[in-house]
Amino acid sequence: MKRREFITLLGSAVASWPLLAQAQQREMPLIGWLGFGPYGPNSPMAAAFRQGLIEVGYLEGRNVAIDFRATTQPQLLPQLAADLVSRDVAVLVTAGSPTAALAAKAATSTIPIVFVVGDDPRRYGIIANLGRPGGNVTGMNFLNVELAGKRLNLLAQLVPDKPRIAYLTGPRSTPVIENLTNDILAAARGLGRDMSIVRVFEGNYDAAFASIAKQGARALIVGDYSPFRLPANRNKILQLAADHQIPAIYPVSVFTANGGLMSYGSDDPLALYHRLATDYVGKILKGTKPADLPVQQPTKFEFVINLKTAKTLGLTIPRVLLATATQVIE
Repeated sequence: MKRREFITLLGSAVASWPLLAQAQQREMPLIGWLGFGPYGPNSPMAAAFRQGLIEVGYLEGRNVAIDFRATTQPQLLPQLAADLVSRDVAVLVTAGSPTAALAAKAATSTIPIVFVVGDDPRRYGIIANLGRPGGNVTGMNFLNVELAGKRLNLLAQLVPDKPRIAYLTGPRSTPVIENLTNDILAAARGLGRDMSIVRVFEGNYDAAFASIAKQGARALIVGDYSPFRLPANRNKILQLAADHQIPAIYPVSVFTANGGLMSYGSDDPLALYHRLATDYVGKILKGTKPADLPVQQPTKFEFVINLKTAKTLGLTIPRVLLATATQVIE
């Protein structure tokens, strides 16, 4: 081969390399992750999701890619969803709030969407039927709204003399927050309990707990507001509850494991995100339609009591509560 012909051939090959690389990248499916709250790429939920993907044959960076977008500002969710859709993702995962699922649903009617929410998705128009969700949307509901009344009942057994109870939640920023608030108020009325709704604005937890004390509340329910789960916020809430010597019940066991008094919630949230990968995303990437995957709900619930914290607060846990606990931390 003549030198000129070789150089021409080599130049053609080099010019085609970017095209080959792009083709290979297009062959790797892209998962879009849209999170509201503490659901970024380094979160425990994302780690559990990645592990689930591995178990069904998908390793990030090898045969699947994930584009993570997360925010604590609900007004940003529509733009983040639109950005992910513009990247031609194979499936959209939404985490942390029905608001994220609604933003994804508004952004696309064709790309499969898989959600994890803490309230009945039918309540928000995300889907019409749990068993046959139809369309391009399906996912998991871990029932946190439905469990609000149960948490109140457990706390009421601990403080039976009917003191005022505070409910700590976020600002009026999403429909799920208001549904949680309305449900807990209705449950309190049913039990004949006085309830104070206390909101955390702009991360000012000190002001929220000062309001709890000012209103004379002697027990606390910590709502399942996604930013509360961020480690720094969680630790702040736990420290303020200890400083104010107020017995509290929390939505998930990570609070009790770190010094909270009691918690009641559905299956381990990390297990849910693992199942989100194995039971939904993995199957969709292999060709299953979202409409053929029913919405799953938890069947097991954890009630955890921290006896060390009870002792610090000078509380004696009733035997009926100890008998029903799934875990007691000595």
